[in-house]
Amino acid sequence: MDHTSVAFLALAGLYLLINLVALVMYAYDKMMARKGDRRISEKSLLLVALLGPFGALAGMRWFRHKTRKMKFKLVPLFAVVHVLIAFLLLY
Repeated sequence: MDHTSVAFLALAGLYLLINLVALVMYAYDKMMARKGDRRISEKSLLLVALLGPFGALAGMRWFRHKTRKMKFKLVPLFAVVHVLIAFLLLY
């Protein structure tokens, strides 16, 4: 395997990890909301959504969390931006 392939796999793995972290954060925040315990800040949830929008979207949909908040309507836009960036980098 050449260096380009290794770098690509490393970046893909990191990207997958970031999206998984986003999913877990949304799940955790929903669990804390149900319990009435201390929550993750909206700023942190939006930041992780900017970096890992697909995990955040999955968390929003699966756990029905933050779907009504206006500022979280940005999350699908983050996903579109990521797709456009990937398209530009790969083609």
